[in-house]
Amino acid sequence: MYILGIESTCDETAVAVVEDGRKVLSSTIASSAAEQNLYGGVVPEIASRRHIESISATARLALEQAGLPLSAIDAVAVSFAPGLIGAVLVGVNFAKGLAYAAGKPLIPVHHLRGHVAALYLTHPALEPPFLCMVASGGHSHIVQVESYTRFRVLGRTVDDAAGEAFDKVSRTLGLGYPGGPAVSRAAQSGDPRAYKLPVPHVDGRYNVSFSGLKTAVLNVVNQAKMKGEEVSVPDLAASFEWRITDILAEKLLLAAADTHAPVICLAGGVAANRQLRSQLEAGAKKLGIRLQLPALQYCGDNAAMIAAQGYYEYLAGNLAGPDLNGLATLPIDYQ
Repeated sequence: MYILGIESTCDETAVAVVEDGRKVLSSTIASSAAEQNLYGGVVPEIASRRHIESISATARLALEQAGLPLSAIDAVAVSFAPGLIGAVLVGVNFAKGLAYAAGKPLIPVHHLRGHVAALYLTHPALEPPFLCMVASGGHSHIVQVESYTRFRVLGRTVDDAAGEAFDKVSRTLGLGYPGGPAVSRAAQSGDPRAYKLPVPHVDGRYNVSFSGLKTAVLNVVNQAKMKGEEVSVPDLAASFEWRITDILAEKLLLAAADTHAPVICLAGGVAANRQLRSQLEAGAKKLGIRLQLPALQYCGDNAAMIAAQGYYEYLAGNLAGPDLNGLATLPIDYQ
């Protein structure tokens, strides 16, 4: 079964074709990240306009690369929530028009469920149930994936998401956007023990909090300026990266030990972080459990993951009509 997936929840306009939820036939992305970097982060209005300009050509290219005409597509899947509402609506409206014109079923896909489905593209033998941490620019969740379409949240951020914290710290240090890769590059030559950053306290055994950690970095920079001192950007980047990845790894491994999970997974944009991957590999080995990581090209926002999850939503009978609307917020465990 061929699913055409559409993703436009942030600054990537992406379209892909995936066969049976596992085999990627094409995956195309038109990103406005370079332009967003001029402003230190995503400007929703600019992102929405770039989606409008790019989505038709991106869809055409995805079909060409897959070697399939639109008539051969069995269904159209679209990320309808959560995300920047203007950006989401571009993808949703394009998908509705395409599905209607081609006479194809329309499948609504939750963006975070798509991130989880990216694991199926990298590990074709992976099947639920498993434990997964989804860490991205807007979300940090520890989720029990009970089936392809049933999820139970065990823990989450109570304020900023991990990716958001990376972006804000990167801007504070003058490293640019997107923040995750920029901070990681700077951290490579830094000492993670140079600055003692706090471990934010939070209620909930598996919950996390990153607002205070972000503020602590800002305070280090501001205090240095007031004293006329220099801040070592590599050292502060390394100290921040170590602290945030240590918190994420500790929480996921704690949940794995408590639930006796035989398999743990990582998904989302922050899953590309080498430090986090390394810490989880070491922790999983110590616990004697299996760790599954997505391929780097499927960590960030992409449409292949939307098409993959769309396949399983289709099998579960989760279809939408022309009245489908985009949503800025929606929990991953909605029914």
